[in-house]
Amino acid sequence: MTTFNNRVFGAAIIKAINSNYNADFSGQPRTLPDGRVYATDKAYKYTIKNYLKDNYPEEKMFYFKELNKSLNPISLDEKYVSFFGEFPKKDVKPIVATNLLSCLDIRFFGATFAGKTNVSIHGPLQVNHGVNIWAESNIFTEQITSPFSNKSNDPDAEKGMTTIGRQSKLEEGHYLHHFSINPKNLNDVASLAGADAKTLSTADIDKLKEGMTKGATYYDSASKAGTENEFLIWVKLKEASQLVLPSFLQLIKMNEEKKDGKVVIDLKQLSTILSRHKNEIDAIEIYRNGASILVENAPKSAKTIELL
Repeated sequence: MTTFNNRVFGAAIIKAINSNYNADFSGQPRTLPDGRVYATDKAYKYTIKNYLKDNYPEEKMFYFKELNKSLNPISLDEKYVSFFGEFPKKDVKPIVATNLLSCLDIRFFGATFAGKTNVSIHGPLQVNHGVNIWAESNIFTEQITSPFSNKSNDPDAEKGMTTIGRQSKLEEGHYLHHFSINPKNLNDVASLAGADAKTLSTADIDKLKEGMTKGATYYDSASKAGTENEFLIWVKLKEASQLVLPSFLQLIKMNEEKKDGKVVIDLKQLSTILSRHKNEIDAIEIYRNGASILVENAPKSAKTIELL
């Protein structure tokens, strides 16, 4: 299997229409102090992992909640044993590291394993928080009812009303996440673990692109209906390049007005920077949902792939 050695810089946009892409613990879309809506890196990562778990069942995905017979979450050590059997008696860390690197999600995102032994794996794929780059962040809350009464305060009391709850959603948002990939992050742990330890392959990267461009659309729930993958730009550097690009968050702009009912992404600033370093860039790919987004001033060498 071919090893993937190129570094990558990029950005993804997740669209949310009357949806709640990433709620806080009160159920509200997360907001910055200035009122702009944002999403954590964990929200985007989860959509990727969930897509890969469902569509590539032959791949091990370690960091998912698993329940025991009492329907309670199992521990980290129990999860390891369920995947790989009992812990080894000797050479514990190298064997545990090798086993962990057989899991696709850990080869992407790394791991902090603090169980019977401690193993830290620096993931190649690093994702920043996503910020809504649409001009407005309008949040609305609506009441919903349950078919059951709530007797938790007074179990003997009869109630004539069912329980009333609330759900909050964002009217429209376009969350921009910056990301980078550095396959060398795995080298130190893999070399210490031994010859059987896996690193990133080109097949892994093909699956990753699928998850990054389809995961949010694929994942559906009452709160996330209306959340979809809208845009991704993938800038792969040449293998020998030492170029370090700045965050794309400040280089990708969204116009304040739509055109023909579609939002407009302006890549002029990003294209200017990429053109300066074209000799160090191996390929540029743009994935877009043509039903909802227009892309202006894209890099001339970019290959465009339609998501819909």
